[in-house]
Amino acid sequence: MNDQELADLAERYRRTLRLAVFVSRRFDAATGLSTTQTTILNMLADEGLRMGAIAENLGVRVPSATEQVGRLERAGLVERRADPTDARAVVVHRTAAGDDAAADANRRRTARMVAAFSGLDPDELEALRAALPVMDKINERLHTLSNLKENIV
Repeated sequence: MNDQELADLAERYRRTLRLAVFVSRRFDAATGLSTTQTTILNMLADEGLRMGAIAENLGVRVPSATEQVGRLERAGLVERRADPTDARAVVVHRTAAGDDAAADANRRRTARMVAAFSGLDPDELEALRAALPVMDKINERLHTLSNLKENIV
C-alpha cells in the first residue's frame, strides 16, 4: 500500500472512530452522568489515577479534570487518596457506588451496541469480530507512539 492509500485509510479509520464516539456519547444521557464522567469512571476501573493522567486521557487541562472529579466525588462515586509513592500527590479511585454507576452505564452502552449489531448479517458480524484484534493492535501502537513522544519532549 502506498503512502496516499495509507493516509486515506487512516482518515477513514479516524472518521469511523469519531462517529462511534459521538454516537456512544448519546447513550450516556439516561445514566444521569455526563460522557466525561462516565469516561472518568471507566478510566479508574482497575486502579486509581492521578489528576494529571485523568486530564491527559481526556485531552483537557488539569483544572477541567479536577472539576469533573469534584462532581463525581460529591456524588460519592470517587474518592481521593494519598499517593503511596508521592506524599504530595493524590490518586483518584472509584468507590463501590462508582463501580455500580460505571457498570450500569456500560450495561446500557453494551445493550445499545447489541441492538445495532443485531441488524448485521452473519458475514458482517464475522468481519467485525475479525477486525477487532487489528483495531486493538492499532490502538496499542498509537498508545506506544504517544508514550514515546512524551518521553522525548
